[in-house]
Amino acid sequence: MVQEKIEKFEGFFKETIDFFTELKINNDKLWFDLHRGLYEDYVLGAAKSFIVAMGTRLKELSPMIIADPRTNKSLFRINRDMRFSKDKSPYKTHMSTIFWDGDLPRMESSVFYFHLEPPRISLGVGIYKFTRPQLEEYRNSVVHPKYGKQLSGIYKKVTGKGYEFSGKKYKKIPVGFDPEHPSADFLLYEGIHVGKDFEIPEEFYSERFIDFCYKPFKDMLPVQQWLSELTKRA
Repeated sequence: MVQEKIEKFEGFFKETIDFFTELKINNDKLWFDLHRGLYEDYVLGAAKSFIVAMGTRLKELSPMIIADPRTNKSLFRINRDMRFSKDKSPYKTHMSTIFWDGDLPRMESSVFYFHLEPPRISLGVGIYKFTRPQLEEYRNSVVHPKYGKQLSGIYKKVTGKGYEFSGKKYKKIPVGFDPEHPSADFLLYEGIHVGKDFEIPEEFYSERFIDFCYKPFKDMLPVQQWLSELTKRA
């Protein structure tokens, strides 16, 4: 098997933005096929270069991080799953990449996440939805004197820097847990994901974009580490 040659990351392109902007207007197979070269050169190629470069840099924060530039690994596929959706648009009008930590499948791991949807980008960390064993361990950790205190401290520190916690779904405290517990609000989450949106910065078009992403990822690292330890206990 010949290994794909991936170019050094030197930034995304104006054409990267143009592609998704036009795809929102022309979301059909005919248009996509006519512009497949634009997609492969300015979206797919740039994304793979970004994954390799960002993954290398993230090893400074998490040495076991996995950055695999293949589609359905670190790079989400652009085709939408329309089987259970009323929206029959065939393509996603955004690009997403993840870098996951540990031996678990990528969607069960604590991840670093990058999302491009012009005119904005999003950077985040977390687990979108816990598996059943993870959810059980998460709830026990929330009320644990050590792990729960760690999570509360991380929440204050990270939200104090402008990052938003998401994942709250449940309306009632689970049966068997004290609704008066100081950390009871965390029991309403089905996953923990933390992030922040940014307008597309100048750095997006140069190799300096790696540094731009690294700073928020480092800020959110305590969340990623707390969740990574949780998955080992689950």
